[in-house]
Amino acid sequence: MPEGDSIYQLSRRLQFLVGRTVLAADIRVPRHATVNLAGTTIRRVWPYGKHLFMQLDDTIIHTHLKMEGTWAIHRVGDRWRRPAHTARVILRVADLPHQPIELVGHSLGFVKIFSAKTYPEHVGHLGPDVLALDWEHMGEPEAWRRIMLRPDRPVGTALLDQTNLAGIGNGQRRIQRHGGSCSCARLRADDGARRVDDLIDRKSTRLNSS
Repeated sequence: MPEGDSIYQLSRRLQFLVGRTVLAADIRVPRHATVNLAGTTIRRVWPYGKHLFMQLDDTIIHTHLKMEGTWAIHRVGDRWRRPAHTARVILRVADLPHQPIELVGHSLGFVKIFSAKTYPEHVGHLGPDVLALDWEHMGEPEAWRRIMLRPDRPVGTALLDQTNLAGIGNGQRRIQRHGGSCSCARLRADDGARRVDDLIDRKSTRLNSS
């Protein structure tokens, strides 16, 4: 499953979409197949942990890559690199005076569409985003608090629990000597861990996302 830094990089790649008009949209998910997004403007594209969000006027498209998902970017009319039956979201956006750009989400783990007003409800179950700008002052203390609510859990399990902190994958765990199997309480006592940053390789994460 993609880690948060992969989604962060994907979001950066898609920033060129902000401000562009959606000419046509095809949502190939039964629940949202009738949603009409043509004529909307892409206002924002951002990651939260392992989730990607796009806001089109007052509507948000929420996707997760899961194991096999990917986003392809090409011109309308260009040959797709993946089979058409794997497409879940197709957005055609203006790029005058050139051919429109086509953004295709293939094999996405899930696709959700909802009003921007309800965004907090859709991320409320997630812990702080480890790559957020406010991580050091707000996110990290809250994530540590959540982890220590269950101090007997194995460290590896606690770090990968997205309700504690969002975006961490196996590649960003720093715990190696204990293999992540010791409890959070033991690590705090034995190694003096007092912060989430003592347990994860956030420096590597930032480098991978730059």
